[in-house]
Amino acid sequence: MIVCYNKEAVGDTLLFILDNPKEENVQIDKKEAAVRIFTEEFKRTVSWNIFNASQLVGEINGNGQIKLSDKQLEKINEYLGKQGFSETIPMDTEPKIVTGYVKSCEPHPDSDHLSITQTEVGKGETLQIVCGAPNIEAGLKVVVAKPGAMMPDGMMIWPGTLRGVESYGMICSARELHLPNAPAKRGILELPDDTEVGKAFL
Repeated sequence: MIVCYNKEAVGDTLLFILDNPKEENVQIDKKEAAVRIFTEEFKRTVSWNIFNASQLVGEINGNGQIKLSDKQLEKINEYLGKQGFSETIPMDTEPKIVTGYVKSCEPHPDSDHLSITQTEVGKGETLQIVCGAPNIEAGLKVVVAKPGAMMPDGMMIWPGTLRGVESYGMICSARELHLPNAPAKRGILELPDDTEVGKAFL
């Protein structure tokens, strides 16, 4: 889940992005200051908008992707219940941009520049990620944006398919991470060999 807040750009509104609706038709259910956005076919909630958010939860720190306290989310879920919504917004504290280890790397069967990796991201989890970086190879420690991550430029990471192969995240370059003095040439960020896998990077 991605939680966003940008008072200057969109006003005092919290955005909870739970899933990517892709091309599916979406419907809106608005009750007072809460809006549930869901897919018409599957009735799956993809996002919530909470207006006048600071009046409900108090001061909101940060700009862009933010983290709410347990108490703040509890207040929002109490409000949703009072408005007649049966769903609640789950707490998601797992880091989404983490250190990883490329366990294997094979050429994509339908591309001359893409590779299919199996990349460990901690807690026994391994993700299949299609990567186009020229320096990708097995054995590297890297930075992985998992599904549900928001990059520094605002891009959201969701599962996808690249030339017929499923991909569950992105292996990041220094430029994509907006790191200072990032090299101009293409290529993923290579971390030291002693980097611990699964740690939050941003």
